[in-house]
Amino acid sequence: MQKDSIALLKQLFEEDKLTEQKIAEMRQDERKGVQTLLKRYDVKQDRTKALEQQFLAMSEFELKLRNNGYVNIAGVDEVGRGPLAGPVVAAAVVLPQDFKLLGLNDSKQLSESTREAYYEVIRDNAISYGVGIIHNDVIDSVNIYEATKLAMQEAINQLDPIADFVLVDAVPLKGLSCPSESIIKGDSKSISIAAASILAKVTRDRFMKEIHMSYPAYDFASNMGYGTKHHMETLSNQGATPYHRKSFAPVGNVEVK
Repeated sequence: MQKDSIALLKQLFEEDKLTEQKIAEMRQDERKGVQTLLKRYDVKQDRTKALEQQFLAMSEFELKLRNNGYVNIAGVDEVGRGPLAGPVVAAAVVLPQDFKLLGLNDSKQLSESTREAYYEVIRDNAISYGVGIIHNDVIDSVNIYEATKLAMQEAINQLDPIADFVLVDAVPLKGLSCPSESIIKGDSKSISIAAASILAKVTRDRFMKEIHMSYPAYDFASNMGYGTKHHMETLSNQGATPYHRKSFAPVGNVEVK
């Protein structure tokens, strides 16, 4: 029997079209190129299995709630509590029961390109989602913790259909129209909260890149408003922008441009 060329096998691998029969044939093929390709295949399979297990583990909160009769389970998370400039942004996401996105995790654990790709998948497939943005003037007025809760509430209020249960990353929320649970490090324990963290992160990053165009010296496109060495030096030398949080040290000690 004539063996397939290594080029053809590589093409099938890249297109994810290797059948079980083809893999069995390759395991009997002693050509070095085929065995190298098999190693790549096995690594990919192991990685997929690990991601499957991770996704299943991160679905436990949602599965338990659905078994208790809840349907529209919202995950809520925020980004931007620590920066010296920019808003705090929260997102709320209700995912369908059959949603599956291997690799979904806390947005901080993902590359920017992966976050951008997942952002589109989540928005396209979510039953509903909302994004709350609370700007620096309100943060200065009510403090960052209260502003975070305002952003979360704003995101939840945008859901249509509304949530019948809310899973929140770390922050206890009161006064909701449905039951809720606060989960420490929830963005790495719940697929719904992880999805919310990605929507919030991408939304805020895009905003910071926009204001970078008006204030390029501060490098907001890279530091996202956090107090990097360059940001601190520019703040000291040029003063604060209208997007800086005056209630955050050392912003309050410099003049606004």
